[in-house]
Amino acid sequence: MSYWNKPSWEHKSLAWPSVHRLMGWVMGVTYLSALVFLASIVYEHGFRISEAEENWLQGIYKTVWGIFLISTTVQIVFRQEEGKSKFTGWAWVLFALLYLTLLPVVFHRPDQTEGVYGVWMFFHHPYYRMAILFFLSLFYLSSSLVRLLGRRTNPSLILAVSFLVLILIGSGLLMLPRCTYHGISWLDALFTATSATCVTGLVTVDVSSTFTLGGQIIIILLIQIGGLGVMTLTSFFAMFFMGNTSLYNQLAVRDMISSNSLNSLLSTLLYILGFTLMIEGVGMALIWLSIHNTMGMTLDEELYFAAFHSISAFCNAGFSTLPGNLGNSLVMQNHNLLFITVSFLIILGGIGFPILVNLCRTVMYYLRYWKWKLFGRSSRFPKQVHLYNLNTKIVLIMTTVLLVVGTLVILVYEWNHAFAGMPILDKWVHAFFNAVCPRTAGFCSVGLTTLSTQTVLFMILLMMIGGGTQSTAGGVKINVFAVILLNLWAVIRGSERVAIFHRELSSESVRRSHAVLSLYLIVAFVAVFAMTLIEPEASVMAIVFECVSALSTVGSSLDLTPLLSPMGKGVIIFLMFVGRVGAFTLLLGLVKQEAKKNYKYPKDDLIIN
Repeated sequence: MSYWNKPSWEHKSLAWPSVHRLMGWVMGVTYLSALVFLASIVYEHGFRISEAEENWLQGIYKTVWGIFLISTTVQIVFRQEEGKSKFTGWAWVLFALLYLTLLPVVFHRPDQTEGVYGVWMFFHHPYYRMAILFFLSLFYLSSSLVRLLGRRTNPSLILAVSFLVLILIGSGLLMLPRCTYHGISWLDALFTATSATCVTGLVTVDVSSTFTLGGQIIIILLIQIGGLGVMTLTSFFAMFFMGNTSLYNQLAVRDMISSNSLNSLLSTLLYILGFTLMIEGVGMALIWLSIHNTMGMTLDEELYFAAFHSISAFCNAGFSTLPGNLGNSLVMQNHNLLFITVSFLIILGGIGFPILVNLCRTVMYYLRYWKWKLFGRSSRFPKQVHLYNLNTKIVLIMTTVLLVVGTLVILVYEWNHAFAGMPILDKWVHAFFNAVCPRTAGFCSVGLTTLSTQTVLFMILLMMIGGGTQSTAGGVKINVFAVILLNLWAVIRGSERVAIFHRELSSESVRRSHAVLSLYLIVAFVAVFAMTLIEPEASVMAIVFECVSALSTVGSSLDLTPLLSPMGKGVIIFLMFVGRVGAFTLLLGLVKQEAKKNYKYPKDDLIIN
């Protein structure tokens, strides 16, 4: 039977391999074009370019525009699966906006007196075209990264690699001539990019005097992306425009963002981004109110200061644009609102997004309840028994205990020491602020070298504990610390079960908690041992403080960071990366998991105590 005499479904099956090959080539060129476009933007704004180079760049932009038009058309025609489009409504809006860039090409420029002149000029404006190409580039690159999850790649490795790639890109951007005043070495750029991406806050150079406005914007973007998580943003962007993609992709994304079900993936991602923008926006407004007309800045400078410190605080990064961090003389007096706002931003960022979502749903429940009580008593209100889940209760209680104890301890030891000469209210505010920062962020209001030995030791403990899981904080996490204490208490009482709030913790949770703490202590000890060899002139206290601060992504330092040797900087960079990705998560991705066995060995006991 000839090709033309075959039925239509057989024609389709014969042509489908060719279509797949065509789509593969088209998407490969599209991904490459997206990378070239983003690299060209970086080159244009990062270097001082000549007129000839400007013409070359405009040619690249036009070429990428043409490739995106062809690629989009090919996808619309061929990318159909079982009669259903793989794109969401927002993707079609983006494609429509791309096609509207053809209007100035198809139609001649109208006379200024005509009503369509403004419309023609809008779609002809280079900013419009560049914005569309930028979002399309992000869309295509995000979709390609999410598709990697469909290749059965280990999500832990993808998480680690995504942070590593972002760090390398960030270090390259910070070395651009327009990002620094007098240049910066590759190692210092790598250190700063790692610290920003891993939301740590340790720096080897002064941020305000080293980086220009462009460099500081790159730092705050690295903090925002690193705080939210590279794959969180990537997954949101891909799912927003492509839908839920494959089942395996959805399962992998669900594990990375700790969503309860596949149906709530996009809503969970929206919650994360929504909470971030809302809290950072409120924090920015409060910080601006606290510094307005008090620091000799223009309005633009005040708004930039407020935005930078709000993002840095909520992401628990600890970066500041002021020399000496928040211990600068410009804010040390009559700025209690600033320190309280930054403290609560750190706390909200450190308790974790699942806790924020649970609290938001609880607040909405009570609002509905009071609305029903006032206006809708005729109908029955559906009551919920367990508003707060176990994770929320543990994190909130432990956070409160640590903050109260930390504030009192620091206040007692520093009342007539580091806080000497301050008004009583300022002493309380700075004690609270310095109890908040060691657990998650590296801001400081007083020189840490002026603190007593007891306060420094207590800060090391707070840094080790850290914040909540699925948050921007580091450390072993409050959840792990609580489980270990509960298990210790159960063993002391002779109980066979670890229970709290009428809930028994699973043996898996107890085992993993002890494994996380053990691994943390091993990594910290090895790092401290290595640093004593690399930095023999530094005190052991300063080295321990530095290593724990880096591994817990805190960012506090006893003034050792700027004095580190190149090898010492390399160790701290490694600790910051491991601390952000998670040593336990990293090992899960590197070590082959043992297959489940259908047999058990005989049990035996070891002599313990």
